[in-house]
Amino acid sequence: MGMRWSRSDSSLSLLPERKNNARSGEQNDSDNDSLDGMSRREDIAQFPYVEFTGRDSITCPTCQGTGRISYQVNELVALIPYSDQRLQPQRTKLYVVLSITLCLLASSLGAFFLFPRSVVVIDDGVHTVTVQFDTTNQRVLMNMTSTLNLSNPNFFSVWVDSVSCQVFYMKSVIGSQQQHNITTLLPLSDIQVNYTVSVEIGSSAPYVYAFCTMTSIKVHNIVVLMQTTVKTANMVHTTMNSLEAYRYIDCGSNTTDVQQHFTSTLSPVLSVSPPLL
Repeated sequence: MGMRWSRSDSSLSLLPERKNNARSGEQNDSDNDSLDGMSRREDIAQFPYVEFTGRDSITCPTCQGTGRISYQVNELVALIPYSDQRLQPQRTKLYVVLSITLCLLASSLGAFFLFPRSVVVIDDGVHTVTVQFDTTNQRVLMNMTSTLNLSNPNFFSVWVDSVSCQVFYMKSVIGSQQQHNITTLLPLSDIQVNYTVSVEIGSSAPYVYAFCTMTSIKVHNIVVLMQTTVKTANMVHTTMNSLEAYRYIDCGSNTTDVQQHFTSTLSPVLSVSPPLL
């Protein structure tokens, strides 16, 4: 019975030592593992990059054995799935319609403001007549001053290059006048242009002198045809406006306010032979 207890004592006495030895062994193993981990990391850091390619694997063409992409980044192509949100159109129709509308609006405004329009020319008639008589040659000399009203409907300036006028009496030219570099018409503006035509009636119609110098008549009216041409130019092209009108002229004395009985701006020329009053 005493030996049995001693064994028991010895076995009991040995158990704590085994437990302590086990605990110390486990601690030594963990320390060894941590040391082994640190040494492994250092070894891996010093170990060069090696590609292990199998039968179904593909070698990285851009790494060039370094394990990282060091250059040619801008030449790489990324594959994006078709269902990616970045590939979905975002208000494409709205942007297209808005762009077309803005283009049409801009073209319409440009055509409206830059489209050339003809200058409006209105003959305001003869305002001043100066009469002189050449008793030696029996001629009637007159200076007729007329006025033109010009209107520029464009949104840019227009140049009035010339104003020319011819005066006819009984289908014969009795006077002509031409002026160059008249003026500049500002955008959406109106101006008046005065021009004077020197008229001579003598050898072609000698009876006119007798009629104009007759003292028994107070008003000595004759009818003349005036053909006026206005040449204007803008940034694009040159235009010409032609006016024709019959005028009553008092050839007996100087006048400054001539009453216009009728005025015609029709083209072609009216085929009417004006009578001598």
